[in-house]
Amino acid sequence: MAKRVYQVWKGSNYFFLGGRLIFGPDAKSLLISLLLIIVPVTVFCVFVARHLRHEFPSYNAGYAILVAAIVFTIHVLVLLLLTSARDPGIVPRNSHPPEEEFRHEFSASVEGGRQTPSLQFPRTKEVIVNGMPVRVKYCDTCMLYRPPRCSHCSICNNCVERFDHHCPWVGQCIGLRNYRFFFCFVSSAMLLCIYVFAICALYIKVLMDNNQSTVLKALKESPASVVLMAYCFISLWFVGGLTGFHLYLISTNQTTYENFRYKAENRINVYDLGCVNNFMEVFCTKIKPSRNNFRANVQEEEPRPPLPTTREAEVEMGEDHRAKVEDDLEFGGDLLKISQRHNIEDIEAEIRSRGSDVHHHNSSEADSVLGSDRRAPNVQADIRNSSWGRRSGSWEIASEVGGMKSNITESRSHVSPKEQYQ
Repeated sequence: MAKRVYQVWKGSNYFFLGGRLIFGPDAKSLLISLLLIIVPVTVFCVFVARHLRHEFPSYNAGYAILVAAIVFTIHVLVLLLLTSARDPGIVPRNSHPPEEEFRHEFSASVEGGRQTPSLQFPRTKEVIVNGMPVRVKYCDTCMLYRPPRCSHCSICNNCVERFDHHCPWVGQCIGLRNYRFFFCFVSSAMLLCIYVFAICALYIKVLMDNNQSTVLKALKESPASVVLMAYCFISLWFVGGLTGFHLYLISTNQTTYENFRYKAENRINVYDLGCVNNFMEVFCTKIKPSRNNFRANVQEEEPRPPLPTTREAEVEMGEDHRAKVEDDLEFGGDLLKISQRHNIEDIEAEIRSRGSDVHHHNSSEADSVLGSDRRAPNVQADIRNSSWGRRSGSWEIASEVGGMKSNITESRSHVSPKEQYQ
């Protein structure tokens, strides 16, 4: 039976309901966040809102306080689940590096300064975003060039589009596909803290009016209100400060990662579209579908041909140079044969002028000269081997061929007619 993608997933995520829900590796911390929301609201409903049901008889406003607290809490929990249990924008990793990005670069070897090509991989490349060049990096883990604003989360072990940060309170990365829900969750939690704090203060005021007592006595009558007000005050500093910080990031179209990493470098923000357009981009654009189908069956990848070795790359890169060298060597060999052919014709003419009595000796001499012509391909091969391995692309064949031609001519001139006759 074929396995599904979530069953062989290489990231550090946890999957539930057959790959329908995806959480980060620290999903257990989500339970703490749930308790920090559910427990205070339960205490509020039991010890505060329940006593206010009959305090506002007109339009049953007392029941509205209790219902509003429950509905608001459910709203916050749903936003927390949407933030934590969905794909934040994970970029599918490749099973092999992109071959089209490989390039051959010559590097000098130790032996004789010979240059051999080696496979190089560019670590960065530039893309154009809003008319401005942006440098993107290559991810060795996912074997891909990260899209702009994408970063690799070391906790989840995934590359995430528009990576903002990894939030331990929701147990998930915050990225392109869940940032909107994350901000709504944080801001809704802030409003819930304000609501609980205000209703607790109202209940203290109701106790003071009903019993004609002081604030201290009212606080003693409802210790739950005191605890809830203190808890909401402390939590408000956290979720309130986080809400204000992300309002600033949205208005300037930044991510938390970019703000902390590039703030000191004074980089130009090429993603800033203006305050209104930045808010529209976050809250009013359609959320892109996930690039991963975690429930799909794993497709077996066809075996790839191996990458070219150094020797194969050398043959490929030097093919044009070798073709040129072979043409030059053949041309030099032709010149050598032509010069030898002229020398042979001169010797044969001289032999015919000597007479038939020395025909036998001159024929052997001609055969020896013809033998040197047969050895011309060997001379050509020696030239080719001796000239191979030069670093320069130009091959000085003419000087070598000319030198060999002059040596052969000199060797012919040393043979006098008297020696030929003897």
